[in-house]
Amino acid sequence: MLYPSADAWRAAPHKHVLVFGMSGLGKTHMAHLLRQSGGWFHYSIDYRIGTRYLGETIADNAKAEAMKVPFLRDLLLSDSIYIGSNITFDNLSPVATWLGKPGDAAKGGLPMAEYASRQEAFKQAEIAALRDTGHFARRAQTLYGYPHFICDTGGSICEWVDPDDDNDPLMQTLSAECLPVWIKGDDAHTQELIRRFDKAPKPMAYQPEFLLRVWQEYLRENNCQEDDVDPDAFIRWTYAQALAHRQPRYEAMSRWGVTVTADQVAGLKSEDDFNDLIAGTLSA
Repeated sequence: MLYPSADAWRAAPHKHVLVFGMSGLGKTHMAHLLRQSGGWFHYSIDYRIGTRYLGETIADNAKAEAMKVPFLRDLLLSDSIYIGSNITFDNLSPVATWLGKPGDAAKGGLPMAEYASRQEAFKQAEIAALRDTGHFARRAQTLYGYPHFICDTGGSICEWVDPDDDNDPLMQTLSAECLPVWIKGDDAHTQELIRRFDKAPKPMAYQPEFLLRVWQEYLRENNCQEDDVDPDAFIRWTYAQALAHRQPRYEAMSRWGVTVTADQVAGLKSEDDFNDLIAGTLSA
């Protein structure tokens, strides 16, 4: 690890961390808190995906929908209007909307072939954005003068690594640049995440093998064809299974760094609190 002890962490003039875990457990809260302290550069993987790697694709998808409306089509063809995505750290909806959900087109669903293609594109974009971590850590310091750096990852990071492989190339690259920090939730947190998702289901990225398995199971259990699938019903049905699938992968990844709990993260009020929390895990 970059910081083998609490003393090494506290003495480090440049602190670099990469935070990972289930979406909704406090990754972005932690990143915002540190960014607001003034000394930390916040590198958002999802923002990088939506601007650098999928920005044109997302905008083109919106334009394709607009081209179906005669009034908007004429304005687009005459360059009278501009369509683009307004992605911010606090609004990543354009990425999720483009990723979509599989199923009945009348309910906003995508054909599975198109959905799987978008899943693969997102996977490649996320891996590329993760590999940019070191570049942004150095850029934050040399260009902007930030002494410290936090990489705020997406919940799907665990899908693209082999967490049981000590030589996994992506984890080796990331851990050479940052201290990985896993935010671990308990059963109560999981149930709360499921409750929130059931209320407002949103697109997710899945490991291809997992997606194929749950899709086939859903079609079989509901005795339906692809075009009959309610997109929201499918991703609600899948969500709890996705959390169960990811939990052991996160846990295996945690050996590359340190583990904190969601309750500990929720209690953070300042940069000093964060530094104390990390030092405490390193001295445990």
